[in-house]
Order: sequence, then C-alpha cells, then structure tokens
Amino acid sequence: MGEPVEIAEFGGGRHPGWPVRLGPLTVAAGVVELRPPRLFDAGAWSRIRIRERSHLENWEPTAPGSWEERNGVLAWPSQWSALRGLARRGQTLPFMILVDGVLAGQVTVGNVLRGSLRSAWVGYWVDSEVTGGGVATAATALVVDHCFRHAALHRIEATVRPENTPSIRVLTKLGFREEGLFRRYLDVAGGWRDHICFALTAEEVTDGLVDRLVAAGRAQHG
Repeated sequence: MGEPVEIAEFGGGRHPGWPVRLGPLTVAAGVVELRPPRLFDAGAWSRIRIRERSHLENWEPTAPGSWEERNGVLAWPSQWSALRGLARRGQTLPFMILVDGVLAGQVTVGNVLRGSLRSAWVGYWVDSEVTGGGVATAATALVVDHCFRHAALHRIEATVRPENTPSIRVLTKLGFREEGLFRRYLDVAGGWRDHICFALTAEEVTDGLVDRLVAAGRAQHG
C-alpha cells in the first residue's frame, strides 16, 4: 500500500500519514501511484491545467485572476508551498497522481480535523487523457484506505455538483453513501452551486477500498 509512514510534528502534537508514497495499483489506464507534490512539478502541472481548462473549470471553486494566471508555471510555487505548509501542520494530505510515472492529476485530503471528530474531505482531478481508465477511482481508493489505516481518520466526505456524473460514478463505485444535498454550498464557476454530500466511515471499509477494486477485477496490485 505504500512506504513506511513518516510522523511529522505539528503544533505540539503528531501528524500521521504524510509524507508518504502510495501504490502502485494497476488499472486500465496504467500503473497508478501517489506521491507528495514537489516544486519541480510546475511545468507538467501547468501544461495539464492549461490544456484541461474546459474539462476542469466548471467543477472548481471560483478564485481571483484568470485561469491562465492561476494555473501558469509561476503559480505553482506558491500553491506547492501552501500545500506543504498545511500538510506539515496536519491540516491536509496532498498527493500528485502519477500514471506510468507521468503526472496525471491530484488528489487532496483537506480540512483534517482531529479530536473526537477525526474527519476530512477528499477531492481530486485527473487529466482527461486518462479519464474512464480507472485512475480517479484508484487514486481515491488508495488515499481513503491510507486515511483510515495510517492517518488516524474516521470519516471522509466528498461533495460533488449533481451535474458531475463522472465524479459521482467514482464515489458510488467505491461505496460512498449519499447523505444529502447542500443548497448553494460552494462558489464554483462564478455562482453558488448545489452539491451532493457523500461520505464513508472506517467501519464501512474494514476490508479496504483497494482490495474491493481488486476483488471486482477493476484493479491489480503492483
């Protein structure tokens, strides 16, 4: 499932589960692995993001500046630094998705809350060249299993616009439960959009999402 987990100190406590590499897991599109973001990802990240604007923009939160400004090469260092800082403080677990060793997207576990809640959300995007090949499903399975087994989390949520059929397929395929509709939940693509909330708790996947994919013939270890 991944390399031994390093424990980072943060705020007087301990942050389990990051940094670490996860995978490999073979799906139709190729061999999927997850690793922490790196500064030198700038070029590959920007090329995909600029090319995939029409594929991604309708599903991502509204932000200042043009798409090109937010996703150009020069935008990556500040994003990388912010992700690394949040991860070191135990507030997020960010990963780059690799397919056959090539950058193909991101999967992020964010808003990590400890104490008696121990919850977080998961979000992802993948290059359209590998959509439909099981990459998003594999990446989400790897990271959710890691959160439950090694990152000391109990509940993972995902919120998706009702129109985002591919993402809903990913979540339902993995066994996420639909819990309700959040009205005007998030400012996306210039407007307040409804989102469906999906969730899983650790007790629901004691067998592991990756093992479920393998048993169903959707993936292979290694």
